[in-house]
Amino acid sequence: MNDTIDWYNPWLLGMGLNGLLLAIAFLIPKKLLTFLGYIHAWFLGVIIWGTLGWQGYGVVMFYFLVGSALTRVGMAQKESLGIAEGRGGARGPENVWGSALIGAICAILTLFVESPYQELLLLAYVASFCTKLSDTTASEIGKAYGKSTFLITTWQPVARGTEGAVSLEGTLAGILASVVMALLSWGLGTIDLLGVGWCAFAAFIATNLESLIGATAQSKWQWLTNELVNILNTFLGAMVAVILALVWSYWVK
Repeated sequence: MNDTIDWYNPWLLGMGLNGLLLAIAFLIPKKLLTFLGYIHAWFLGVIIWGTLGWQGYGVVMFYFLVGSALTRVGMAQKESLGIAEGRGGARGPENVWGSALIGAICAILTLFVESPYQELLLLAYVASFCTKLSDTTASEIGKAYGKSTFLITTWQPVARGTEGAVSLEGTLAGILASVVMALLSWGLGTIDLLGVGWCAFAAFIATNLESLIGATAQSKWQWLTNELVNILNTFLGAMVAVILALVWSYWVK
């Protein structure tokens, strides 16, 4: 009977790596997440490393680090206008799963299917985070630097931070963020070069649909929280990317 521990097991590696990062995060004075946010992020990190390895982990870490940094862009100005994220930008468990639930589900499902479904799930995984980073970037840059902000349903000028508001500065920044993230994912080997285009386009579509939801349904239904909208947003991004890939594959054949 072999009682040795397989330290090369991806799940054990994920636990160890994320445990180390968690310890470092607790020691850093400036907190990116709340206490419970870090605990939930640990579980998310283990899931992603265990299912997709370091390549998939690189995608979610890029989103986390860039998204957290963007939250603090123009923080003083956003706080003065009352449109900054609460808790000084530190995110909680609801933010972790609002951003990453769809990606985590896609990652887990890759364990139960083979090619070509694995490739489609990886595309959906990357597209979900491209969408969320695009949305976060557009929102935070728009709130900090948007010179003219318009409601997406009427194109009437509105104040920065209004649900459903868009700006040229935020929109362009969101597109750039999704392209950079898609290219990184391609470099990591999670998607092919064609998938970069699908992810970036899907992120643009889903981000604007999220603004449309914010301008209409979210203001009417109290149960439609920001976290639920984020889950819906990332789901739409993932589905649009998969549909684009399937249509292209059918068209080429």
